[in-house]
Amino acid sequence: MQLTRHQDRAFDAIRPVTIERGFVRNSPGSVLYRSGGTTVLVTAQISDKVPPFLEGKGIGWLTAEYAMLPGSTPTRKPRGGDGRATEIQRLIGRSLRAVVDRSALGAATIHVDADVIEADGGTRTAAITAAFVAVVDAVRDRFHHSSSLIIKDSIAAVSVGLVDSVALLDLDYAEDSTALVDCNVVRLGSGEFVEFQATGEGGTFTRPRLLDLLDLANKGIDELRSIQRAALGDSWPWPEQTS
Repeated sequence: MQLTRHQDRAFDAIRPVTIERGFVRNSPGSVLYRSGGTTVLVTAQISDKVPPFLEGKGIGWLTAEYAMLPGSTPTRKPRGGDGRATEIQRLIGRSLRAVVDRSALGAATIHVDADVIEADGGTRTAAITAAFVAVVDAVRDRFHHSSSLIIKDSIAAVSVGLVDSVALLDLDYAEDSTALVDCNVVRLGSGEFVEFQATGEGGTFTRPRLLDLLDLANKGIDELRSIQRAALGDSWPWPEQTS
């Protein structure tokens, strides 16, 4: 079955992505990330404090906060946290912690803040992909060339789903809102998965369809990793690795 997507995008194509580093002058790590109609501003800063449960252990932490700004949606989004925002910021935090060697980080906390400026689907996956770049810049600013000891691997995320029974990569809002199956995938550059959230929103799915979605997600994440690498240039922590 053929499905016409916005701007005639192929079923296995991600939206156009741009990464602008150093967007916020006062933050050592900051990224303005655009993916189609979704725009996310992510900052990363490092403090010399750790949560009480880590005091005296010499182990660091990474925490994240996520919010959608009032003007990010067609109707005003009220300020203040909600259950969805809490879920997403926990996802961002545990995703980024998967690539941070907290022992090498030492008694410090990386604070990631993701603010959605424009929302057109995939805000959580965009926040994770952007946050990795911001964290790399913040860690390099603080720890210089030892950043490759702290950041163990790259990480990116993408959405996939079944829309009118067609497997699609990187859903925009119109597609996500009508998807029979919605899935968010978070994966390391090495190929290991951190998160695989698949939900039958309006129907069920079979194992072969699940594998189709996984294959699409892998393709998208490989492309996002290449974009991250190009954006970071000489700051890419693993010059010996290839995509």
